[in-house]
Amino acid sequence: MRGRTRSASQCLRAQPRIDGGGAPREERKRKRRGGRTTERGAESCGRKRPRVAPEGAPAEVEERADYFDGLPDDLVVSVLSKLSSSAHRPSDLISALLTCKRFHGLGHHPLVLSKVSAGCLGVRANTWSDSSHRFLKRCADCGNMEASYVLGMIRFYALGNRGSGASLMARAAIGSNPAALYSLSVIQFNGSGGSKNDKDLRAGVALCARAAFLGHVDALRELGHCLQDGYGVRRNVAEGRRFLVQANARELAAAMTSWPAWQKQPRQAAAAAGATSPGCCPLLSDYGWNVPAPAPHPANRFLVEWFRERGWPAPAAAEGLRLCSYSGCGRPETRRHEFRRCSVCGVVNYCSRACQALDWKLSHKSECVPTDLQALDGDVAPAGDDGAPAVEGAAGTD
Repeated sequence: MRGRTRSASQCLRAQPRIDGGGAPREERKRKRRGGRTTERGAESCGRKRPRVAPEGAPAEVEERADYFDGLPDDLVVSVLSKLSSSAHRPSDLISALLTCKRFHGLGHHPLVLSKVSAGCLGVRANTWSDSSHRFLKRCADCGNMEASYVLGMIRFYALGNRGSGASLMARAAIGSNPAALYSLSVIQFNGSGGSKNDKDLRAGVALCARAAFLGHVDALRELGHCLQDGYGVRRNVAEGRRFLVQANARELAAAMTSWPAWQKQPRQAAAAAGATSPGCCPLLSDYGWNVPAPAPHPANRFLVEWFRERGWPAPAAAEGLRLCSYSGCGRPETRRHEFRRCSVCGVVNYCSRACQALDWKLSHKSECVPTDLQALDGDVAPAGDDGAPAVEGAAGTD
């Protein structure tokens, strides 16, 4: 009886169930719990399981990888430097830097800032702020010669910081920046920032010759007038005329490149008679075309806007300071009677012969009227090859 009881209990004991796969239920549960634990452990470590698209699924179903994050920083910096060197306005570069955090970070790389173009550095006077000053300063510190020149002009003429402005322009001139070389030559010719005795005509001619060698149009024109007048150099009329012809040729080539539509203008009899379109130079008016006025450099444009917004010359009327009469220059006097005046009317004044020649072709040719009757008797200075009368120093200064 006792043996029967044992056999019955053994028969009533739960036996492990065997499924069709041959594995007990407890073992299958243990495997499922282990699988979920493994997945949670992988997720807690920050790892993601790759999603594998089913076989035969289209490519759009597959998860797209972020290839931009996989690009090396050197390649992104190279692309941004190309963008900064070809940008025409500051908004072109700023809009790219605001695209993402990576562009914003790599956009301040020294290589990118050193390649920023002159057009991208064209800060407006009405938007001038400490951030604009810091941006130009960072570009100049990274070796950008255009930024050194623009910031030097702003500090020297607009902010009145002569020492740092001249040093920045000198740094750009050492880097063979033609605009900086020409601006320093104007400072030497006029003795800007100092007294009349600080003029150095020979140094001005040397700087102007270097800028002319690099193809600067205003420097070519200034050097031609210096040779014709014997101003700071031995007089050589034939050589001076050659430089003036080169300046006109380069000015024409620049106009053809920037405005090809001028070639399609009809040859009008009115233009041949001397009539010109507003804002155009009568260089080719005899042939029925008008060359547009050259666009001012961003530094000169900033100076023009800066002093216009401050109501110039009202603030400096008490000191007797004047602006250069050429509308595209913007340079102010740093002392009284610094600039030379027109020898015929005596009303307008210019920082250089190049500005005088450009303003003569644009507007002053039709406005210049002798102020006294003695000028009508031929008591005027001789005119140059551009048809403009010579400029002379103000009374008591030269």
